[in-house]
Amino acid sequence: MHRTAPPLAATAICLAALAGFVDALAFTSLGGFFASFMSGNSTRLGVGLGSGRMGEAATAIALVMSFVAGVILASVIVRAQPRRDKALVMAGVTVLLAIAAVVASIAPGALVLLLLAMAMGAENGILHRDGEVTVGLTYMTGALVRVGQRLTAALMGDEDRWGWVPWLLLWGGFVAGVVLGVGAQAYMGWKALWFAAAASAALTLLIARVSRNDSPAIGAA
Repeated sequence: MHRTAPPLAATAICLAALAGFVDALAFTSLGGFFASFMSGNSTRLGVGLGSGRMGEAATAIALVMSFVAGVILASVIVRAQPRRDKALVMAGVTVLLAIAAVVASIAPGALVLLLLAMAMGAENGILHRDGEVTVGLTYMTGALVRVGQRLTAALMGDEDRWGWVPWLLLWGGFVAGVVLGVGAQAYMGWKALWFAAAASAALTLLIARVSRNDSPAIGAA
């Protein structure tokens, strides 16, 4: 984040907020499973296997596989269209969210959650370097680790005294998105997914504009 161009760094915070919004909708509507937090779903997989709740375990592994499928989709786009990869990946995220919103309006259930997990997996392919993800946008453990590392460096005299701030803002963006998602779900139910799809479309246009002046350094952690 500290070596990421400021426009894309700000966009990353917005993308984290989108992920938090989507994750909140999934968690509050479909039995406490996650659309973006695969550590949580992996825990539920283990608990399900260990306690003999095979339905819970099956849902968890399906979500993990859908998330990985989204990552694969983004990786294919990055390799096939390296000059327009960010905007194209974000467009894919938008399409998946829009499909999920349509499905949710007809038959809300497990399929919606699988589509959301795929969208969140794909979102992680937006910021990368040499095909490797450099900023995780849908899970915040890494961001919090960076906050701790950068704070330590600042306290020990590192010249980059404020390097922890962008990572803290990334985490804050995710939390803010969760808060908004919980509120939207309480008032609108699954219709709130249309707001996620609309926000994703707006971010697609923003990323397309910002990435025109992209350079190899952009997206570096």
